[in-house]
Amino acid sequence: MKSIYELSVKDIKGKTVSLEEFSGKKLVILNVASKCAFTSQYADWEDFYRKNNDSVVVLGFPSNEFGNQEPGSNDEIEEFCSLNYEVTFPMFSKISVKGGEKDQLYKWLSDASLNGWNNQEPVWNFCKYLVNENGELIKFFGPDVKPDNPEFVSTVNLSLAS
Repeated sequence: MKSIYELSVKDIKGKTVSLEEFSGKKLVILNVASKCAFTSQYADWEDFYRKNNDSVVVLGFPSNEFGNQEPGSNDEIEEFCSLNYEVTFPMFSKISVKGGEKDQLYKWLSDASLNGWNNQEPVWNFCKYLVNENGELIKFFGPDVKPDNPEFVSTVNLSLAS
């Protein structure tokens, strides 16, 4: 099994970021879109990030694969997130999150031979993958799950204790 910390991604400005930079913190990895019924979740996840960023980092990965709901460029996405939701959590370059063109991060997140147990690809925008402080994938959540969801809260808190 490969560690998530062995992967690097491009931030929204195109700079390479090693995921090892987030070692020791939980990660909530979101595939996001600006023109989706779930887009208002940007506010929920930003609020969660601001309250918990000492132990949990939210990482946003724009994708245009569900209903063409993220058609913009990285610059347009960054501006949208900043102006409309004051997003401060790390945002990354637009990528593919499913199918044959899937980015290496989402290959890791959705291939049990790489992450240890999960084969679930995102089913729509704003799916969540929760990674613990050791870089292990521990849970997949669908698009309707927000930070106040009892199962999400319980899973995050349990991983805090371990």
